[in-house]
Amino acid sequence: MQAVSLATTWSRSIGIDVPIVNAPMGGAAGGRLASAVSTAGGLGMVGMGSSATAEQLTAELAQLDARRFGIGLVHWVAQDRPDLFDVALAARPALLSVSFGQGWDWVRRAHDAGLTVTTQVATVDAARRAVDAGVDVLVARGAEGGGHGEPTMGTLPLLAEVLDAVDVPVLAAGGISSPRAVAAVLAAGAGAAWVGTAFAACAEALTPVPARDALLAAEGEATELTTEYDVAAGYRWPETIPERVLRGSPVNAGQGVGLVCTPAGAAEIVRSLSEGAEQLLGRWHR
Repeated sequence: MQAVSLATTWSRSIGIDVPIVNAPMGGAAGGRLASAVSTAGGLGMVGMGSSATAEQLTAELAQLDARRFGIGLVHWVAQDRPDLFDVALAARPALLSVSFGQGWDWVRRAHDAGLTVTTQVATVDAARRAVDAGVDVLVARGAEGGGHGEPTMGTLPLLAEVLDAVDVPVLAAGGISSPRAVAAVLAAGAGAAWVGTAFAACAEALTPVPARDALLAAEGEATELTTEYDVAAGYRWPETIPERVLRGSPVNAGQGVGLVCTPAGAAEIVRSLSEGAEQLLGRWHR
């Protein structure tokens, strides 16, 4: 079988061995997870969610033992808590992600600090606006994804349209929990796979044990979109950005959850996704 390298132009440029990024999931993607993913050859991201504070980010960054990592913030949370953004800048991540907002002042500030920046987009128009604002890398986030997102298009149609519309690297997010899904988005031209649910269920995640068990037991059709939990918590998420959760619970999960069945560590997940995708792409190229 022909050997196929998963490396992409973007993964080489940022200095990672495999084009796999853990989604910066608030409440799941802490310093331990980011370190484990980066050590395994991907890009580990520390995620700060709806209730994030500068102190929480500082504490998670203290858990890092990898030199290359990323940080993900929610735009309106960073606006409400400027010190949170200041801590993120000072940490000098390899990639800074700020998503779910309309303003772009953060891009200039991050560039002034020498950082590479990305944002999640759900439409081609949003992709073009982000590139016009100077964003270096886009994450095309499909409606299949777990947690918060604008559920407008499926991952593959969105990825294809965004790749044709812009000239910057595009990562793919939404429902990517298996080697087949990784192979599919890389074959389509994504710079990397942005993986959430599979890592949320792994040993190094901050996910509570009952939620982790629920993820491992769930079928792919067991998710729903809701704003119920945001409203109850008083979070300022707009109605146009619901979260995808396991039905009847606040456990974030994407539609790839049915393929997340076995307890595993982050390194095992990176290895399984990358080696499986390599084998599939090699078979398809043969």
